[in-house]
Amino acid sequence: MSGRNGRVWKYGDDVNTDVIFPGKYTYTLREPEEIAAHALEDLDPEFAEGVQRGDIVVGGSNFGCGSSREQAATCLVYCGVQAVVVKSFGRIFYRNAINNGLLALTCPVAVDLVESGDTIEIDLERSRIWVGDNEIAFTPLSGTLESILAAGGLIPHLQSRLANG
Repeated sequence: MSGRNGRVWKYGDDVNTDVIFPGKYTYTLREPEEIAAHALEDLDPEFAEGVQRGDIVVGGSNFGCGSSREQAATCLVYCGVQAVVVKSFGRIFYRNAINNGLLALTCPVAVDLVESGDTIEIDLERSRIWVGDNEIAFTPLSGTLESILAAGGLIPHLQSRLANG
């Protein structure tokens, strides 16, 4: 799980679940490709077509505030986003991200140092993010969170635990 490099898409504070995934599609879109096509469309119309597998979303404070819309996390997963690094999360978005296998990190210093288009590296084993020559520490993930992420989300994690007794 270590050594994740990715291109940055940076956004500001209070990015809510309604702009991450528009509410008007919540009950009409079901397929991952359809959901991914509308990721961040009200905030950044270029995102869904320009994002590449392995990219990283960076945001300010209170990222993912708003409703409990799970699609706000899954649309990023379906787009191939490997991580979200922010100053702080809306609590429900944070848990939805982890439950769906999306790495969600809080690292305010890294957020301040990076701009859209930059490349950053995340090293989970060492709990570090590199922005250029800057090495920034973040709070290590618990073993449970690492296991959930490694399994691809909470459901695969639980299925694996049940299968392995």
